[in-house]
Amino acid sequence: MNRSEADLEYRGDSSWNSGMENRYSGVRVFDSNEELLTGLAEKLTKAPYLRTLEWSKWHLLWADENLVAKKHPDSNYRQAKEAFISKVPIPPAHVISVAHGVPGEQAAEDYEFRIRQLVRDRTVAASLSTDCPRFDLILLLLGTDGHVASLFPHHSALEVKSQWVAPVYDAPRESVTITLPVINSAANVAIVATGTGVAPALMSALGVTLPRGSHPAQLVSPTDGNLAWFSDAYAASLLSSDFRGI
Repeated sequence: MNRSEADLEYRGDSSWNSGMENRYSGVRVFDSNEELLTGLAEKLTKAPYLRTLEWSKWHLLWADENLVAKKHPDSNYRQAKEAFISKVPIPPAHVISVAHGVPGEQAAEDYEFRIRQLVRDRTVAASLSTDCPRFDLILLLLGTDGHVASLFPHHSALEVKSQWVAPVYDAPRESVTITLPVINSAANVAIVATGTGVAPALMSALGVTLPRGSHPAQLVSPTDGNLAWFSDAYAASLLSSDFRGI
């Protein structure tokens, strides 16, 4: 699985697997990373991937981005471009990336402005219950410490309410991130867990509720949307069979 965390916003059929009453019933475990990727792609598209999708309706944004040069190995944009963008006919104007080479606060402000423009011109729907964008899908990767996007344990960004994008300085890496209100306003959120390194984090995320802020993934709870977990067998190795949904 590519390590970049992207929000893939498809302005077409945004239906998802309904009936996910809580985070436990939404866990899908796959025997291998390859099967996980195939299952995730099928869930997103419900069609053969390249030829039948209306790529002109897709808009691609990032859940977070490291404050490095665009061609840096740690750039989420670079990783996404190499693994995905360069292989599909998404219109270049529909790829909304974070500014590179500017201070974090400026990058966050610029990125939020671009998202607000998408909501203003109705390219992205607005949530009926919040003032946040209602993305069709936000795709996140679970970190070994339970972080998602660049929302790290006990970080002040977890408490941001009014901003859609926040700079993150005092964390393992300097970055910008979409905030919890944006994530929880989405129509669908998928959290991907791969590898034995995240097995404890996945078990904790699906276990007893922990003190607020200690496990950011537990704070992902779409207000009027659905949450699904996609895990490979290694990440799910500490889960009991009761957690393994279909």
